[in-house]
Amino acid sequence: MKHSLFVLGLMAFFCTAPAMAVSAGSVASNGMARGTAGYNATSGTTNTVNRGYAGLANAYVTNQRNTYYMVTQPDVDTACRNKIFECLSEYCGDVTVVPGQRSNRCQYATESELYNYALLCLQRDTSPLLPQYTSGLNSSAGGMNTAARLCPSYVQQEVMSYMAMANMADELSKSHSDLCLQRRQELEAAMACHSVALAYGNETTSMLTTQLTDACGAGVPGGSAEMVTRFANAGNVGANVWGWAEKILNLDLNNKGEDWQMAVDSVLASYANRMNLACGDNLQINTASYSTSNSSQPSTLQTVAALATGVAFPDTAVNMENPYQSQGLYMEQTTMSEMYDYDTAYQVVQAAMSNPVTTQNAFLTTAQLSDMQTAYTRGTKVFIMRDSARCYIIPVATLTTQESNIIAQMFASCVN
Repeated sequence: MKHSLFVLGLMAFFCTAPAMAVSAGSVASNGMARGTAGYNATSGTTNTVNRGYAGLANAYVTNQRNTYYMVTQPDVDTACRNKIFECLSEYCGDVTVVPGQRSNRCQYATESELYNYALLCLQRDTSPLLPQYTSGLNSSAGGMNTAARLCPSYVQQEVMSYMAMANMADELSKSHSDLCLQRRQELEAAMACHSVALAYGNETTSMLTTQLTDACGAGVPGGSAEMVTRFANAGNVGANVWGWAEKILNLDLNNKGEDWQMAVDSVLASYANRMNLACGDNLQINTASYSTSNSSQPSTLQTVAALATGVAFPDTAVNMENPYQSQGLYMEQTTMSEMYDYDTAYQVVQAAMSNPVTTQNAFLTTAQLSDMQTAYTRGTKVFIMRDSARCYIIPVATLTTQESNIIAQMFASCVN
């Protein structure tokens, strides 16, 4: 009996010893894991085996969301400009360089008209301007997150930008239009006829017409029979009844009157003006200034009248040679400040003519004042005053009919 109990006791001991060893090892292992879950004493770094980068992951998600809104959602400036451009496009039509596809409603619209319409359009827009801030600002007093509240201060600058783009689109579409190409060919033919008319102006009518027909006749690109006629008849003495009387008395039906070169220049300037209107350009033909003949010799009509009546005509003309024959009829000047009306431009020219060149001037430099006064003393009769958007024709001396026609045709877009 004692031996049996001893054997059973040994069996119990050997069975429970491994269990106690396993249990003790498990407790030690779990304690070590719990102790090193937050910190690794060997490496000094965070242990991420169990929980991972939860905080870093949340920060990454937040950063990605902020980056998305910064990239895809516009700021106030961009959002307002988009709203205003949509309003103007709805009113005028999209700005395009294709001829005929823009609405003509704003072709001659003023800045104030577009400004007022853009303000009305924004007042009707109650949608959120920045959607990412809708929950925080949409329900606040006064509708803080709306175009009507945030965008009126951007209207003026955006209207100016829109008008500039529309003007550039118009100019680009004009310069590539079929009418512009036709007018350019017409001007090329006119310039050829201009040189021929000056070279053969004093020849017979038949020879002049033949040369002009070869240069700009109906068979030449851009030329026409009308162009030949206009250059052939430019400066003819027979333009009035006294001219025909001169021709009959002289028996010279090919005689050209005084300043006939200016008449030829005037014809060329008219074709340049046609091209400018069709293409939106500002081409100017610089022609030489021709001295007028102030001969004191009596004309044929005066001689015939003196023979008939026995009384000679008085010599009223003074034959004074101009030492500055190369001085132009007009001079162009660009001012440093804006001249918003004709009266201001007129006062600028009058001050330039009367004040010393060292006088301080908000519109003209000292060099410009000196050039204008020198040109005036040498015979310049007209000053073309320009600023960034306008030009004005300011005469400072009496113009002849031919000179007035030349100035009016060369600077048809200027205020006279």
